[in-house]
Amino acid sequence: MGVLSVLACSAFAIGNNNPKDLNSQAASYHQEMVVNKIGIDQNLGDKIDLNNTFTDELGNQVALKKYFNEKPVMMALVYYECPTLCSLHLNGMIDTFKRFEWDIGDKFEFVVVSIDPQESSKLAEKKLASYLEEYGRPQTRDGWHFLTGSEENIKKLANEVGFRYTWNAREKQWAHGAASYILTPDGELSYYHMGIQIQPRVLRLSLVEAADNKIGSLVDQALLMCLQYDPDKKTYAFYALNLVRFGGGVMLLVLGFFLFRFWRKESKNNTTKQTT
Repeated sequence: MGVLSVLACSAFAIGNNNPKDLNSQAASYHQEMVVNKIGIDQNLGDKIDLNNTFTDELGNQVALKKYFNEKPVMMALVYYECPTLCSLHLNGMIDTFKRFEWDIGDKFEFVVVSIDPQESSKLAEKKLASYLEEYGRPQTRDGWHFLTGSEENIKKLANEVGFRYTWNAREKQWAHGAASYILTPDGELSYYHMGIQIQPRVLRLSLVEAADNKIGSLVDQALLMCLQYDPDKKTYAFYALNLVRFGGGVMLLVLGFFLFRFWRKESKNNTTKQTT
């Protein structure tokens, strides 16, 4: 009897709900489910599988290791027909590159991978050409790589870099976040640029660090001695211990300089006394 009463009350409640309210609740629930499935996990220090294969913009099957040689790699996961976020993300990156003194392909490679297994290499080639024209440095073409791939290989790479995404059936589009990844020449995740805006100075430091100080200036290397990537702040921050070490190193150099000058002066005085 109790069970029948509960069922009757439930039926009455449902029957008296406004259909628009039910649709709104269903939409909100669906949106919440989608949001819970997306995000960026910072897998710093992990390595991606460089033997993972994709199709480049010319239709050739390539392993990721083709792009990992002596230079760091900047990577982004998007999809080329994305109506909103991906375009904003790539436009933001191109804006940074245009204000960046280093050319793509000179000190780093630029790799973009589509998360949509239905997208073709022809579309990738078209997108690459469009962004290269916007960049305005056609001589950098060899440093650009726009890839497509199978669902299995895309998911494998996405899991490795911590890129969580899902298909939103209601909106008929992929739901995802925005991040760019800096990887070392051997495929280790070194830095996460979160969001669509990247400061050129921060990009430069992240590339210098990923290259193990093999690129960049002495000023860059000095800054990296005082800074450390903070995953919570999602950028570089002053690191007290490194700052103390750097300050101590500078003091030792200054002290050494003055001791050297004192030693030279004393040596000259002794030489003068001996000759007189």
